[in-house]
Amino acid sequence: MRRVVVSEPRSVWRLGAQLGEGPVWVERDQALWFTDIKRRQIHRYCPVTDAGRTWDAPGQCGFVLPAAGGGFVAGLKEGLHRFDPEQGSFAPIIDPEPERPGNRLNDATVDRHGRLWFGTMDDGEREVTGAIYRLHEDGRCLPMTDPSAITNGPAVSPDGRTLYHVDTLEGLVFACDLSKAGALTGQRLFARIQPGEGYPDGPTVDAEGCVWIGLYQGWEARRYSPAGELLESVRFPVANITKLAFGGEDLKTVFATTAAQKLSEDELAQQPEAGDLFMFRADVPGVSMPPISVGL
Repeated sequence: MRRVVVSEPRSVWRLGAQLGEGPVWVERDQALWFTDIKRRQIHRYCPVTDAGRTWDAPGQCGFVLPAAGGGFVAGLKEGLHRFDPEQGSFAPIIDPEPERPGNRLNDATVDRHGRLWFGTMDDGEREVTGAIYRLHEDGRCLPMTDPSAITNGPAVSPDGRTLYHVDTLEGLVFACDLSKAGALTGQRLFARIQPGEGYPDGPTVDAEGCVWIGLYQGWEARRYSPAGELLESVRFPVANITKLAFGGEDLKTVFATTAAQKLSEDELAQQPEAGDLFMFRADVPGVSMPPISVGL
């Protein structure tokens, strides 16, 4: 596995987000979309014009992903919603956990077949009530993993055969076999983040099948080989790295969302860019994500 050459991360949007999350490069408009969960906002950043735009959401929003035919699917605390950026409107699709009002939706991805995978978690970050779900062809949402307090990911390998997901509080990253039909089997430990190194947050994959993971309270993002070997780390000037996304025309521009929540006044003074959107360049490109085409 060859070494990845990366440039130093730099802030490209001084947002000061409380909890930036869910960055995704949307090829149809050549822009990055992401959220600030705690401020209930959706953001769009265009690197060509260096311009950003913000929408208010009706609830905490963990992710926003493009849907086939236009528009987006947003993961709100109250469940999946259709989001129309032209109108700024939200329309409910389904609440996967109506019996768990203390949970919210967190992170998500779309596999090679256009299926939406997303996680739920305890909004208080304590109770083991979250799981990874898949939006099925008939519109139902069924849990696909064992429960955990804070789920992150999932992410899918370039060949579509492996799904990665994270138990953040336990510091564990898992890999599962993903079938063409959307079944998960053979869950195994992929990587463990040791106490004191931070908490594994959102994962993403690059074209070589390597897994990039942002470390919350860890000051860095890490790149692991498909075998789980730590290959690279990218140091940031802020502590809370939530997730990376590859974008730009060559998919070698890496964007990173960060968080300012729970930092003290002294910590914020030492980290004036906490919560900003960051960018760096990588030698190995990412993998484009298809729009959601199943279950809508």
